[in-house]
Amino acid sequence: MKVQVDSDRCQGHTLCAMAAPDAFELSDIDGHSTPVSEVVAPDQEDGVREAARSCPEQAISIT
Repeated sequence: MKVQVDSDRCQGHTLCAMAAPDAFELSDIDGHSTPVSEVVAPDQEDGVREAARSCPEQAISIT
């Protein structure tokens, strides 16, 4: 599984980091999210799926 965050859509709500804290990093400046790694570890997949579902901007894509 791979994850990406669309930086143009992300508004820094930080819900992804609450759902999957080990999978997303937040900017200290504006709270925008980036994946720690594009490839998601198997033990983080459920959290990343939840993060994608909970993103109000639908900025997280999973492949």
